[in-house]
Order: sequence, then C-alpha cells, then structure tokens
Amino acid sequence: MTEIIAKLEQIVGSTDVLTGDERLARTPAWETHQPCNALAIVRPSSTDEVAQVMRLCHELGQTVVPYGGLTNLVQGCVTTDKDIALSFERMNQIEEVDRTGLTMVAGAGVTLQQAQERAEQEGLFFPVDIGARGTCMVGGNVSTNAGGTKVIRHGMMRDSVLGMEVVLADGTVLDSMNRFLKNNSGFDLKQLFIGTEGVLGLITKVVFRLEVTSKSHNVALLACRDYASVLAVLRNVQDDLGANLCGFEVMWSEFIKNVVKPVGKLTAPIATEYPFYIIVESMGTQIGTDDQAFETCLESLMERELVVDGTIAKSGQERDAIWSIRHEVEWLVRNAFNFDVSLPIASVHEYVENVTKRICADVADAEVAAFGHLGDNNIHISVLAEDHSDENTYRIQKHIYEALVPYRGAISAEHGIGLEKREWLPISRTDAEIELMKTLKRSLDPRNILNPGKVIALD
Repeated sequence: MTEIIAKLEQIVGSTDVLTGDERLARTPAWETHQPCNALAIVRPSSTDEVAQVMRLCHELGQTVVPYGGLTNLVQGCVTTDKDIALSFERMNQIEEVDRTGLTMVAGAGVTLQQAQERAEQEGLFFPVDIGARGTCMVGGNVSTNAGGTKVIRHGMMRDSVLGMEVVLADGTVLDSMNRFLKNNSGFDLKQLFIGTEGVLGLITKVVFRLEVTSKSHNVALLACRDYASVLAVLRNVQDDLGANLCGFEVMWSEFIKNVVKPVGKLTAPIATEYPFYIIVESMGTQIGTDDQAFETCLESLMERELVVDGTIAKSGQERDAIWSIRHEVEWLVRNAFNFDVSLPIASVHEYVENVTKRICADVADAEVAAFGHLGDNNIHISVLAEDHSDENTYRIQKHIYEALVPYRGAISAEHGIGLEKREWLPISRTDAEIELMKTLKRSLDPRNILNPGKVIALD
C-alpha cells in the first residue's frame, strides 16, 4: 500500500495525500456516521489530476470513494481501510458567471452557499437551496440530485444542470459542458451521472442554469387544525399565487415541539398548540402586486378558518427566523433514525399515522417526528429511540419502507440510496430497472472501483 501512496503523492503532491492522524481528523458534518476509515484522502486540484488518479486506481484495481461535504444521510461516503477517499475540496473555483446567458461554471468542490452568494453578487439567483448549504458541495448536490425547499417552482438539482465534466473509472475525461437550454445533439449523457451517487463517474465541473432575482419575497408561518385543512391551504395557495409559489413546507406538532422553547432553543412566533404548521413562500417580480396577493390569499384562508393562526414575515430577518424553525434539524440528524420518502400528497398523513402506530407499538421509547416538502410529495420521518442496535434499526426501517407499498411510494425522495437504503430499493424499483442499473455500472466501471457497494450490489 505504501507504493500506491507514493504514486498518488507524485500526482497531487505529498501535502494533499492525507494519512494517519490527518485522515482521522476529517470527521463528517452533523456526525452522519461516515467516519473516514480510508487508506488515505487524496485532494486533487484539477480535472487532469483526478484523471491521473483514476487511471492509476483503475490499473491497480484500487477502490475510490468520492468525498464532498459529507452531509448525506444514507452512508453514501462510507469508506473501508482498503479505499481511497477522493476529496474535491481543492476544486473550489467558480470559473465564470454569464449574466446574459444566465449560467455559472463551477468546480465540484464549490459549496452550495458559495454558488448562491456569487449568483447574488451578479444580480442572479441560484435556484436550489438546502439546509446544509454552507457545507455541502455542488458536485455532491448534482451526484445525489439534491432537492430542498424550492422544488415546487424550480425543480430538483437536475433541472438546474446544463452540462458537466466527468472523469470515468478508467480516467477518461468526458467533456459534456453544454451551456444551452436546447441541445438535442444525441444522447444527453449528463443524465447518467446526476443522482447516481458517484458509482458511474466523478463529476469535476458543472454548468448551472441560473435565474433572475425575484423582486418580491413573502414568507408566512401558518397553523391548521387538521390535515384536510392543510390540503385545502395547498390547493388555495397554488391557485392564488400561481407560479410565484416556491415553497410549501409542513411540520407536524411533534417536530415543532422539539424545535421551539422550552424543549428546543428557538422562539415560536405563533402558538404551539396545533397539530400542523405550514411555511408558505412566494417569490415574484411585482413587489406591490405580489405582496398584496400574498396577504389577500392568507386573509381568505383565515376567514374560512382553514388557517387558525399565523404570521407573515415583514422583513428579511423575520423570513430567516421562520425558516430557521424548519431548518433546525441537527438534533434529529445526530440522534434519530432519519428517512425521506415520497408518496401521494393526499395520503401523507394517513401514512404518517400508520408508521407512527406501528413503530410506537414495536419500539417502547420511540418518538416519531414528521416534516418536509409536502408540496412536492416529499416527507421526512425521524424516529427518536435509545436503541440503535442493528436489530432495532432493521425493525424501524421495515415499518417505514413496507408501509409505502400500498401507495407505490419512493423510499428516497432526495437523499439517495447509499449503503443504508440499498436493501430496500426493490420496494421502489422493479427487478428490470435494478438489472439495468447494474448493466450501466458494469459497462462504465467494469472493475467496480467507483464508490463500490453504494446504491446497487453487483453479483
């Protein structure tokens, strides 16, 4: 193994091959149970260096696990002592922002927050946003097809990617840096690498589609007495706000009570006695008109008693305070079993009640908290329980995933599969689909060296 370390040092330099204590010091964000057990962490600074590393690893049959911000929650970056962890942290340059073409070219190691802030400096808007924005990297966001809080209007990360540069398992550099909205010149090869979690190739550079900055921005926190009212509110804001609606987040009472005082650390802007809470976000181009439409819509909801309490943010600080309630998830990430699933919106509460009953009957100390992006079918379920044994983990997973079957639900809405959900993939994908995934993997990575074992297991 000292031979491969020496060869890697020749490619990237000795200071950018981390072993021993330097390697062990690299702990994942949020304690996501992905400690670095790798033989070494390699930090290339260019696509050429990534290609050289992969040519070497392909020749030697050396397994490689791509490292971004390590914020994923499905063990997608787990390493063994036989793996090389390839970190993109030095590939962190935003090469270009085209104000006319509405594009950004960014290295895979640029954080989402850096991309957002650079777009803002140019008077533009980066449309994807998630709570881990300060840590997660855009290459990882693309490789997991990140979603977040604005999917209703702007779509998943896939919808913001125009082109990319990818290094294949054998070191081949695939230049697919398309910059156009319309390009039907043969296969759209970038789709092979979006959402496939680094098992088919390593994304090194991305062309992102940006948008013009909205002039109006309205956020409200609302409370409802029952789920029927939640659905009615969604229908009404869709009708009244139209294309301006960009966020519709729902939090069940168990989530709210753990986030705000006296249990949590945040101050609740409205009473915490209700079973459902909604964050509605609207962004548009006509300040006065949009603001009035937002207020009129919410007044109507209150008059019809679909909403029983609420507050509208009057400043950017108040908008941030409302969103901080939804983004206060570190207590869950550290201590809970975390799931993100998709199913028909009308059935979400029935599903939550069903899995809550099942889990609480089977796990004595369990507490179930539900929250998430209801407007785009996605709900997060977190289960707090003392026993984190393999047996108890399997028991809870079984309840969460098997309850999706009647709804033909998805076991992963936006977090990916990694190692954690691989066993459950047949719930959401047919045998034929999984076999095709394996065919693609064998074709592009015949030696099975790229993030091996994640998403699918080869025979």
